[in-house]
Amino acid sequence: MRTVLNILNFVLGGFFTTLCWLFATAISIVLIFTLPLTRSCWEITKLSLLPFGNEAVHVDVLRPESKNAVMNAGGTFLNVFWLIFFGWWLCMAHISTGIVQCLSIIGIPTGLAHFKIAAIALWPVGRRVVSVEEAQAAREANARRRY
Repeated sequence: MRTVLNILNFVLGGFFTTLCWLFATAISIVLIFTLPLTRSCWEITKLSLLPFGNEAVHVDVLRPESKNAVMNAGGTFLNVFWLIFFGWWLCMAHISTGIVQCLSIIGIPTGLAHFKIAAIALWPVGRRVVSVEEAQAAREANARRRY
C-alpha cells in the first residue's frame, strides 16, 4: 500500500516538491556557508519523494545517549537562517501541493502527508528520515530507558 501511495503522490504533484528540495539542496551546496544545511535538505528530499513508509524524527530520538550538537546555539542559528531563506517557500510549496491534492478524494492521503512535511520544512535541522519501523523501535527503546 505504501508503494501505491508513493506513486500516487509522485503523479499528483509530489515531483514538484521533490524538485524544490533538490533545488534547495543544490543551493546549499553551491553557497559554501550553507554546507551544514545540505544534510537536512537531502534528508527531507527523501521524505518528499517517498513520504509513505518514512518518517522524519529528531536526532535525539535515534541517539539519546549522544551529545546533540544540533540543540546548541549553532543549530538554532541554522534553523533560523533556514526559515528566512529556504523554509518559508518550501513550506508554501508543500501547502499548495497539499491543497491541490486534497481537491480530489483519491489525493487526500497524499495531501495530508504534504501538510506534515510543510511543518518539517520550516525547522529541518536536526531531523533524520528513517523508516516508520525504525522510528517506532527508537521511540520504544527511549520509553524503556526512561522508566
